[in-house]
Amino acid sequence: MKRSLTKFTLLLIAVTISCTTFGQNVRVKILATGGTIAGAGASADRAAYTAGKLPIDELLNAVPQIHKLAKITGEQVASIGSQDMSVEVWLKLAKRINEIFAKNEADAIVITHGTDTQEETAYFLDLTVKYNKPVVLVGAMRPATAISADGPKNLLDAVVVAADPKSQGRGVLLAMNERVFDAKSVTKTNSTSLETFLSTNFGPIGLIYDKKVEYYYTPVRKSGTSTPFDVSNLTSLPRVDVAYMYADADPTALNAFVSAGAKGVVFTGVGNGNMNKKNYDAIKAATDKGVIVVRATRTPGGRVTLHDEVDDAALGTLVSDDYNAQKARILLMLALTNTTDKAKIQNMFFEY
Repeated sequence: MKRSLTKFTLLLIAVTISCTTFGQNVRVKILATGGTIAGAGASADRAAYTAGKLPIDELLNAVPQIHKLAKITGEQVASIGSQDMSVEVWLKLAKRINEIFAKNEADAIVITHGTDTQEETAYFLDLTVKYNKPVVLVGAMRPATAISADGPKNLLDAVVVAADPKSQGRGVLLAMNERVFDAKSVTKTNSTSLETFLSTNFGPIGLIYDKKVEYYYTPVRKSGTSTPFDVSNLTSLPRVDVAYMYADADPTALNAFVSAGAKGVVFTGVGNGNMNKKNYDAIKAATDKGVIVVRATRTPGGRVTLHDEVDDAALGTLVSDDYNAQKARILLMLALTNTTDKAKIQNMFFEY
């Protein structure tokens, strides 16, 4: 009995030490890029604001409780609205994150980001960060100066997610509105609502409540540590554009992208990635020239499947599977840094 009690005491001490390590001893670095979460407006009760106005220190000062969760440091990477997000900033972020982990400067990273292109940055980093440590993107739908600004709570929750050891090895995550999403499936679905981020096919992978995160499933597709995409020496990416299908659409945009030198085009078709005869002919002309064309869908959910209504072998096209057009573009850009082999690129859309 005495020996059992001693073992129980030792176990209790070990758990206590583990919990302490998870808490204030976890080093979380916040990389700020601007966005609505750092936005400021002239009036607290009006929607108008300027994104990216507030520096990271002011964001942290608004959430003093955050320092009870982890050892927090901040770094300003950019100060832009996410409509101005660019490949240049993506590469800067990926290189800096890999550097932080390589030099053991932090145990986890939170990135503050505007919501308009947040899902794209998250997916780009999901493919290019070469460490299994937590990387969590967070933003806000209301500026920091607004009544009931959602940024402080979202930032607190993002640190909760980043500091929790259960978040390791899940790829890049996005924490918004007390939910955790994987970078591959999350998308912005509403222009103004707080409940804007959804995963239309699969739902959130976890929930945040009362400074705790619980996970309910883990996506099976491979992330940055298991992908061939190395951006450490890149200063640009191959040009890939997005063309859009609608009733009676002509191929002017598609032809212009090809003429401008696009190496790839994501064609956002109707339904299962379908197109009319005029765009079919333009796509065939593009693939004959060696341009990689990937069929996606303008619908908010579902998959685009090979060899259904469209004979992809005859047309020379690939499919995006369940990726929307903006994410298909990212994967195609990165794929083209490795290969132009269509079979290999198609497999990437099924694997990553």
